[in-house]
Amino acid sequence: MVRSLWTGAAGMIGQQANIDTISNNLANVNTHGYKKQRADFEDLIYQTVRTAGTPATEDTVVPVGIQMGHGVKLADTQRVFSQGALQATDVATDVAIAGEGFFRIQMYDGSLAYTRNGNFKVDSDGRMVTSNGYWLIPDIVMPENFLPETINITKDGRVSVRVPQDGDLAEVDVGRIELYRFPNPVGLTAIGENLFRTTQASGDAIPGTPGYEGMGTLEHKFLEMSNVAVVTEMVNLIIAQRAYEFNSRTIQTSDNMLGTATTLKR
Repeated sequence: MVRSLWTGAAGMIGQQANIDTISNNLANVNTHGYKKQRADFEDLIYQTVRTAGTPATEDTVVPVGIQMGHGVKLADTQRVFSQGALQATDVATDVAIAGEGFFRIQMYDGSLAYTRNGNFKVDSDGRMVTSNGYWLIPDIVMPENFLPETINITKDGRVSVRVPQDGDLAEVDVGRIELYRFPNPVGLTAIGENLFRTTQASGDAIPGTPGYEGMGTLEHKFLEMSNVAVVTEMVNLIIAQRAYEFNSRTIQTSDNMLGTATTLKR
């Protein structure tokens, strides 16, 4: 009976982690490039009271054993890298990835990070940067006197812009955006600000040209929205809430049974 108290408590802790994961998904439903998380669970160690196959008599064995479970635990929170919907923005520095791949970002300390958020800006030096001022790598640097509204990004990553020249507008190539993919993208670790860092589990980044060798293509003047499906998350939230209540009910039932046992002798 005491085992059921701890089993119910383990179930409540597990469902609390599930609700925490769902609430984070819902909080980021409008975050550009956000990839939802899924909480995965596994059962805890079992107490084996009787092993299957134990001799029952000289000629027979027990066909089924007796094992008592001890609840559940959180195994992992897996990130789901399915494609998010593309939203037209009509902003010249916005670009979305349609398919596989990440943008590479250089942070203030020189370290590298990766993102699916293509909400870029042009800083005072003409570089394409994130909203937090991190550089897009490889560097995309605009020439002086360029016209911001003339920035053009092709599906294969070529970036060009127009500048005034001899009373006319001349088109100038300023670089190419590269994409990067990973052997195991779910092994990336999120660090906030829509950024991921590599780990031993993710493997090293594999560079490539958009549209080639399995890389996605770039969609200019679009942004990738979160892949969180609100209806699905709300259904999961209801299921998690009911499971939490069921586990709390087992604790209440075990407590009532213990109370009954303590009143047997008066």
